[in-house]
Amino acid sequence: MELLTGLGLASSAGLNAYIPLLMAGVLARYTDWFPLGAGWEWLANPAVLIVLGVLLAVEFLADKIPGVDSVNDVLQTVIRPTAGGITFGAGASTLTAADPVTTDTVTAAAAGGGEGTMTWVFVIVGAIVALLFHTLKALVRPLVNTVTVGIGAPVASVVEDVASFFMAALAILLPLLIVLLIPLIAMGGVLLLRRGRRRRAERAATA
Repeated sequence: MELLTGLGLASSAGLNAYIPLLMAGVLARYTDWFPLGAGWEWLANPAVLIVLGVLLAVEFLADKIPGVDSVNDVLQTVIRPTAGGITFGAGASTLTAADPVTTDTVTAAAAGGGEGTMTWVFVIVGAIVALLFHTLKALVRPLVNTVTVGIGAPVASVVEDVASFFMAALAILLPLLIVLLIPLIAMGGVLLLRRGRRRRAERAATA
């Protein structure tokens, strides 16, 4: 379940880096739903939450302006995979935070360096997952802008933000649904990409 949580959060970060980070930090600080493991407690620090809130507001505005959204996607090529790695690692860490038996096992493994290795594996996997979703988003958005003459940019951005929010929420609250949600969102993105390319080719042929 914890790995599904990490997978869902990393996928969410590929669409919006700050939504899953902020959600994980807020829930870890104010509820018992997302207990952070050792080394990840900083995510619930009030100063970190404030910074994430400000960055989310900036991202929210920038991603809805045609042209600016593409520049933002270029900048986010590093940020979103990084957020994906962090959220996957933090999500997987909830296993050791919530289960004393597992904590003892991992502590014993850490003596041989196993824990650190697994943490980096989680971070790398999360970064790759987020990069895949980010790449799909970055490819779809210019097509949406071209086909709709920029009108579709804010609509597409809102859809992406909502998808990111629900994916992060389900990853934490109902992680089993992530198995269904991730393929659906990925398939939807691929279909939009194909449709956008076909529409652009049709417009170029009639121009």
